[in-house]
Amino acid sequence: MSGTWATLRSFPLPVRLLVVNQLGVNIGFYMLLPYLAGYLADEVGLSAALIGLVLGVRNLSQQGMFLIGGSAADRLGARGVIIAGCALRTVGFAVFALGVSLPALLAASVLSGLAGALFNPAVRAYLAQAAPDRRAEAFALFNVFASAGALLGPLVGSALLLVDFTAAAMGAAAVFAALTVAQALVLPAQPVVRSGQTLGRDWRETLTDRRFLVFTLALSAMFALQNQLYLVLPVQAEHATGSPVAVAALFVASTVVTLAGQVPLTRWLSARTTRGAAIAIGMAVMGAGFLLPLLPAGTGPAGLLPVLGAAVLLAVGVMTAQPFVLELIPGFARDGLTGTYFGLFYLVSGLVAAAATTAVGRAMGDADGVPAGAWLLCAALGLVSAVAVRLLHRRHRLGPRPVPAGTEVPA
Repeated sequence: MSGTWATLRSFPLPVRLLVVNQLGVNIGFYMLLPYLAGYLADEVGLSAALIGLVLGVRNLSQQGMFLIGGSAADRLGARGVIIAGCALRTVGFAVFALGVSLPALLAASVLSGLAGALFNPAVRAYLAQAAPDRRAEAFALFNVFASAGALLGPLVGSALLLVDFTAAAMGAAAVFAALTVAQALVLPAQPVVRSGQTLGRDWRETLTDRRFLVFTLALSAMFALQNQLYLVLPVQAEHATGSPVAVAALFVASTVVTLAGQVPLTRWLSARTTRGAAIAIGMAVMGAGFLLPLLPAGTGPAGLLPVLGAAVLLAVGVMTAQPFVLELIPGFARDGLTGTYFGLFYLVSGLVAAAATTAVGRAMGDADGVPAGAWLLCAALGLVSAVAVRLLHRRHRLGPRPVPAGTEVPA
């Protein structure tokens, strides 16, 4: 961890602020969201269908608006969009704390979802511009602090739930309020580079970039497999041991591996291999990890070992691939479109991840534990992605299209 802190201190203040900001974002988010469904059922008294509606509206508001958030960062400046996103999340979580009617809960869902759609692509576009020569390292740090926040958030939230849900929700809103103020006071503005065309032409240019769309589709499995830390892995862990404590062990192991290894691994790979090869290796590791639970295992604590191994390999695969994926995205975009490209990447990846998670859920069916078909589907997602990335790398398609000499790039 000393190397991680030294690396953090080596970056300029805006990068350090946004990296620590992501720690706060995930603490605030996970203070509330893991407990929202239970609150809506037990205390508000909503039916399962209405709970699904509230949660679905939040997810749709975020996933469906990523492109708009990315374009807003390009046209208005990433700083303002980041601040606006955190402010909206503050309001949304405060409404969750105070509102119990269905219209209020839906409004809170829309606000909190839209907030994520604004600051997620904007933060990444800001980091890409603030650390142009060290993007992989910056995104590696980003992953470290995001993972730490995802672990700490539920712990803080569960402590506040000893008071009540309102305390947890208002605590989460207070975290985002503090982030909003800190960024407004400290985060400097970046120069806004215009694309030189209308918003519609920006989107058409991005949506018709076949190289980028193929890249995005090839890497969307990364998010689909990350989602399994909340689906197949917890289900199997509790099934194998009979204890919900086993689920916590998965998250702790994943976070510890990320905190200890992310920055050194990214540095080591940066010095020894190409970006495409590192991404392909990471996806292959993620996919292979889902084959471990197919191995014979004992009962009790011994039954947890294959699932724990899968969670660790999933974390290692993400650590290997993700910083380089995020490093490559700005290379596809010309000046003035970086946020838009990040927005499209997260929009498509989110849709594919949702479809893949639905397919995995169907493969699970009503079986006691996770059947072999679900594990094989997850493994196939990772391994097919690894092959696709490897092919793109060999065909020199993991980057911007070469511009012939004498060709003018639109201003």
